[in-house]
Formats: sequence, structure tokens, C-alpha cells
Amino acid sequence: MRCPFCSHHETQVSETRESDEGDVVRRRRRCLGCDKRFTTYERAEIALPVVVKKDGTRADFDAKKLRASMQLALRKRPVSIEQIDAALAKIEETLLTSGARELPSTRLGELVMRELKRIDKVAYVRFASVYRSFEDVDEFRKLIREI
Repeated sequence: MRCPFCSHHETQVSETRESDEGDVVRRRRRCLGCDKRFTTYERAEIALPVVVKKDGTRADFDAKKLRASMQLALRKRPVSIEQIDAALAKIEETLLTSGARELPSTRLGELVMRELKRIDKVAYVRFASVYRSFEDVDEFRKLIREI
């Protein structure tokens, strides 16, 4: 760690503490060059992949947009907020563990459909009808037969 006062490259950690929530580590350091003390904070960096849309444009992953689209499909359905939160957490965990830096929007849509199918079949059909751009009743019938 470089000293913010003299830019010396060697520092010594004199004290380490975790925050109450356990998500931040606070370290008191002493510069071995100028002997001044300073504090650093460590946080885990969570990097979700960038979503590549069908037209090739890229957008940052937005959990709020994902939640809104799922809630729209689940509108007036007997599904609790906890179930929605769990489904969103599962999708985000899948994205994090994949290690991918980019994610096609089609793959994200498939992940959402998988979770909706698990928690509510009607919401699954609603989401799939928009996501897959159904154009006639036969496509609906085929999807419902798959369920």
C-alpha cells in the first residue's frame, strides 16, 4: 500500500477491524518512510456482467429492471416478495458464479423464465409471451404443453 503523504511503497498494518455488518475491513497503517498514520477500507467488489442486447448494444446489469419485469409478469399472482427476492438472488448468484464479463440478453431472459416457471406457471407464460414475441395462438399452446 502506497502512503498518501509521501508515496512511499512500504507501510505496516498496526490494527485491523471488521465493521459490525462484516462487509468492510478497516486497517490502520503506518508509513515506514514518513512515519505518518492513515486508514484504509477494504470492500468486496461485485462485478455483474454487462448485458449484450439483441441489437448489439451493451448495458450494465440492472437488478431494478429485472425486478420490474418479473413483478409485471407476477402482477395479481399469489407470489410473495420473499419468493421474488429469492428468485432474483438466485439469478444474480448464477451470473456471479459464471464469471462471464458479458451476458447475452437472451441468456438473461432464459434465467428469468426458469425462475418464473419454478414459482408461478401463469407468470412464466406471461413473461414468455412477451420475451419470445408470440405471434399466434399455436405458439401459446406449444408453450403450455411444455409445462
